[in-house]
Amino acid sequence: MLDKTMIFSLGGDKDDEIKAALTTVYDALRKKGYNPINQIVGYILSEDPTYITTYENARNIISKIDRDDLLEALVKSYLNI
Repeated sequence: MLDKTMIFSLGGDKDDEIKAALTTVYDALRKKGYNPINQIVGYILSEDPTYITTYENARNIISKIDRDDLLEALVKSYLNI
């Protein structure tokens, strides 16, 4: 077996799409009076869509994002890479 580390790469366009979707979801949660960070973290950890409001189609928007892609984009953004 080869000793290789798997490298995931999302294009910049994909990261931009995820950011736009996450911003939309964040805004919808905030407008409905939820704590958006807590709700999004709950969704990421559990994959339970009920953490996300249906208001402004937020639940549908976030469900179209692959969780691995979302986590990768978040880590890259946090590390500024």
